[in-house]
Amino acid sequence: MQKLVILDRDGVINEDSDAYIKSLDEWHPYPTAIEAIATLTRAGWQVAIATNQSGIGRGYYSRDTLEAIHARLHTMVRQAGGEIAHIAYCPHLPQEACDCRKPKPGLLFQIQQALALPTLAGSWMVGDSLRDIEAGIAAGTQTALVNTGKGEGYASDVARDLPNTWRCDDLADFVRHLLKAA
Repeated sequence: MQKLVILDRDGVINEDSDAYIKSLDEWHPYPTAIEAIATLTRAGWQVAIATNQSGIGRGYYSRDTLEAIHARLHTMVRQAGGEIAHIAYCPHLPQEACDCRKPKPGLLFQIQQALALPTLAGSWMVGDSLRDIEAGIAAGTQTALVNTGKGEGYASDVARDLPNTWRCDDLADFVRHLLKAA
């Protein structure tokens, strides 16, 4: 079985904002998220990120700004002893009806292709929204919803409609459960 965990970014790794994360100064990782990613890496899991970033399409920030945020994320994870294998993002507006904007699974398939994986079966998609979970299910991954970000607002829907989706307090809690189950 391949060992891949795909994470949503905003609300899972870092604080989310309804006003968008528009600069490096506005990007604040959760205290335990960086270490959780490093723990996954040390346990032999690949970690990738699939994130909707329509703020680019809306003109709120540039691809350069997004790349600077991701460069800081890479640096922080490496300093903690971890690695992010790939980051896939969708810059499109919802009305563009692209194939990559979650809840469609296109970003996950981009990750699959970038990592040269034959399938995403056995992989995990961890998110804080129903669209993250729907993308994971559409791509054939196992799914987990964290209560951080917007996750708590979806917990009852997931419990009722998606009983195979794990519900976890945060990314660190997901990692504890995953490593205990492995």
